[in-house]
Amino acid sequence: MTEAVIDAGAGDADTDADREAVEQERSEISEFVKGLSSDDIKSGNWFTKLCAQAMSSYTAKVDWQYFQERYEGVPPDGIVDQRIKMAARYAALEGGISAGAYTAAVASTIGTLGGASPATVPAAVATLMVDVAFTTRLQLRLAYDIAVLYQVPLDLSDPDDLWKLIRVAFTIKSGEVVREGVVKAVPVVVRPVIKRFYSKGVLSAAKGLPFVGKYLLQRNVIKIGIPVVGVPLAVVLNRYTTLVAGRHAQAVFRNEARVIEVAEGLSKRSRHPQSMLWVAWLVIRANRKIADDEALLMRHLVRLVREQHQVVDKQLARLVDIDPAEVWQRLDAEPGDLSDLLDVAEQVAAVDGDVNALEKAVISDLRVRCHRG
Repeated sequence: MTEAVIDAGAGDADTDADREAVEQERSEISEFVKGLSSDDIKSGNWFTKLCAQAMSSYTAKVDWQYFQERYEGVPPDGIVDQRIKMAARYAALEGGISAGAYTAAVASTIGTLGGASPATVPAAVATLMVDVAFTTRLQLRLAYDIAVLYQVPLDLSDPDDLWKLIRVAFTIKSGEVVREGVVKAVPVVVRPVIKRFYSKGVLSAAKGLPFVGKYLLQRNVIKIGIPVVGVPLAVVLNRYTTLVAGRHAQAVFRNEARVIEVAEGLSKRSRHPQSMLWVAWLVIRANRKIADDEALLMRHLVRLVREQHQVVDKQLARLVDIDPAEVWQRLDAEPGDLSDLLDVAEQVAAVDGDVNALEKAVISDLRVRCHRG
């Protein structure tokens, strides 16, 4: 979203300011699409170009301070909720504009693109590309905004962080979790269509940006020429896919912020930072499985202990199998009250949900050692 789109209109009703902002965005996107060749569209390279155009200057301007100046004193959840609704409204407005230009010719033209010159791109395909590029940029920036608001660090010059943002922004996830969430997030009457939109294949390990472009274009083609109870499908899909994308981004980044908050609290309170890392890892490895939230917590604990306590444990970093006896030996050598380590174990065990039997056993052994006095 450009700054004009971000800050226009706070209500749910369409306003002149909303439409003006959307038209301004569409104008920018139209200029972008004019510079694409048919090969860019077929290969998916349009997405690579859009990422560079959409995020380079935006990330330089939009940071946590940017939002604090506009929403001073408002908790992140309140700001995120309003921005998701705003983005969904703008997506629907743009879909309504594009819907009038859609014809069956668009679908038939997609598969027959040829040549490398922008001049060879048919007008029908250009209409689709403006719509797709608009919602793509909107959802990408919305996900980034949500990460910033929850203070989840993202460095988009890092390929892993960029891929993370893309996965979150476009609800790309192996398995049925995202699609099931989609079904529950929209009105019953349009659920079959939304489900069809999200069933257009699952993007797996391929991280090439052109691959993402082909994927996004493929699943957006179903917008064309299919009415839903008298409402143009582009309006319905744009609105609800943006709403779903925003809710998904909120769930992912809010959860990561929660895990970071746990790590910060444990590190801040720790009187035994090095032993804390060993205890945390012992609990995580209790059942020989590592949940995503556990891995995330450990990563941030190691970072915070390094930054706040100047402790770097090279032995732990090289460790393959952790031996409880070695951990107990370390604790026996620690002076003073060890109750902070018991708190670490309990919070680490609970970070991914219910505490399992093996984790409870480790905590029970630890409790005996912490109360040795």
